[in-house]
Amino acid sequence: MTRLSRSLLFVPGDRPERFDKAAASGAHEIVLDLEDSVAPAAKAGARDAVARWLDGGRQVQAGLQVGVQAGVQVRVNGWQTPWFDDDLALLRTLPAATAMLPKADAESLAAVAAALPGRQVVALLETARGWRDLRALAALPNVARIAFGSVDFEAETGIADDGDALTPVRTQIVLESRAAGLAAPIDGVSLAFDDEDAMRRHALRARRFGFGGKLCIHPRQVAAVNGAWQPSAEERAWAERVLAAFQASGGGVTTVDGKMVDKPVVERARQIAAEAG
Repeated sequence: MTRLSRSLLFVPGDRPERFDKAAASGAHEIVLDLEDSVAPAAKAGARDAVARWLDGGRQVQAGLQVGVQAGVQVRVNGWQTPWFDDDLALLRTLPAATAMLPKADAESLAAVAAALPGRQVVALLETARGWRDLRALAALPNVARIAFGSVDFEAETGIADDGDALTPVRTQIVLESRAAGLAAPIDGVSLAFDDEDAMRRHALRARRFGFGGKLCIHPRQVAAVNGAWQPSAEERAWAERVLAAFQASGGGVTTVDGKMVDKPVVERARQIAAEAG
């Protein structure tokens, strides 16, 4: 049985003393980062540290399996940077690892597919060009899931991630992911890691928008993110009432709490029951 990863925790690739702690944080996946959190002079050392740790038998399977440790992704440096080819060479030695590609667009994803045939990639959408390519990007066979790099997107476009300014972008990411048959996408990071209430609000907003998880930059954020995707007591009770009424009706249309219950409502109740389980 597999469960969709809700929390994805970044760990700097040049800080190997943090790898085990991240894996034990409760995050569903950890993202060993070779990009933004690693200075240019430390890139080679970060690749070596990631290789040594994963060669030690750490879990590298994408997605969370019940009863096993966190999955592992590797965020490579961007296409056309001086470090891209060496990062892909590392991934060729880790055939089970999922790649996370920053500033993804259709052209850069095609380059990864050519270099790593059959490799699953989490496409980090961070640029206006990536947004322009979103439909084509989501349809590429090597894309497993889309993540929203909201901080970089804000910096490039000048659209502040404040209030509802980026709601159209988030909505499009969710809709294009669903239309392409991908798993629900991953929302961007929240920079304040010492405010659990704010983190939970941000994660609940992402869930309402249709995202299936959220990127984290600190272990303190993980519990709030995981909890945001757990159905509330009210949601669980509603799902139980709906499923009981549907069974009692013999599979026909019925009512619960004064509202009609038909197939889409029942499917939502089943989804809530599965998430609670």
